[in-house]
Amino acid sequence: MSEYQYYEFQAIDRPLSNADRRALRDLSSRARITATSFTNYYEWGDFKGDPDKLMERWFDLHLYLANWGSRRLMIKLPARLVDQDRIRDILGSAEDVALAMTGENVILSIAREELEHDYGDEDDSSWLAALAPLRVDLLAGDLRLVYLLWLMAVEIDAVKPDEAEPMPGIGPLTDALDAFVEFFGVDRDLVRAAAEQGAAMHPDGAPEVARRTVATLQDRAAAIRLAREHAKAELAAAQQRLSDEAAEKARQLRLDAVHRRGESIWEDIEKEIIRSNPAGYHKAAALLFDLQTLAERHDTVEAFRLRLQAIRERHSGKGRFIERLRLLG
Repeated sequence: MSEYQYYEFQAIDRPLSNADRRALRDLSSRARITATSFTNYYEWGDFKGDPDKLMERWFDLHLYLANWGSRRLMIKLPARLVDQDRIRDILGSAEDVALAMTGENVILSIAREELEHDYGDEDDSSWLAALAPLRVDLLAGDLRLVYLLWLMAVEIDAVKPDEAEPMPGIGPLTDALDAFVEFFGVDRDLVRAAAEQGAAMHPDGAPEVARRTVATLQDRAAAIRLAREHAKAELAAAQQRLSDEAAEKARQLRLDAVHRRGESIWEDIEKEIIRSNPAGYHKAAALLFDLQTLAERHDTVEAFRLRLQAIRERHSGKGRFIERLRLLG
């Protein structure tokens, strides 16, 4: 498979000026550049720009993916509008995640490697549009994205089993959060366990919901996984039963049709053998197999064997056909 890299940037708070777009064009002659976006992909070579610098200067969102498993999402936020201390406290043990100050803004950078990518099977241009609402949520004080980053650390055992979750759950997931889980390959069962409790604010005076530990979430995820696999196995078994029943019904209809043809079926077998090709041998052997089944059903096995032996003797020189007959026993 050839190399593939996809880059997309979005400007939200301030559109790009003509001068901005000219500067960006110097970085790529084939990129799609608008007043609010820069998009390009590479099947050879590499992007000449530095995504970190582009984010600092022009953009509010950046998405990158490569078909060897690398994925990255960057979100720029006005520093005065986010609780940086709270975010850093939650991120604690998260790997490949950084919250960096740049001027009056902070940039949340998330990366993950060695993820599966179905190159060519999806529209990569849809990812950033699906993830963009996460920036709005962060600015509104919704830190469930940061909780998911904490779960990514839990996945790789970077968080101690007795550590409590940073907030009492994340359910129900928004479409953007669900897209994040998909994009970064976060353990679905672990996410479902976390989402069984909601993240809604509680009225004043209401008792706070007990925070679950990492071990509790992992145990619950294991139970969810087991139930899912059991349900999948039951569904597969049910589908197999239906398939077997349909195959048996078709087989019985075929045997009834063979039985109704009487002696003419033997003439057809001879014609197929005389064709002396694989297709004819296959059809003749299949008909003989059906006749053997009917003989066993109607207690005429000895008569069938005599006729089969006569066929063997008449066509003993047709080695490939005789080999197929051995399957009849």
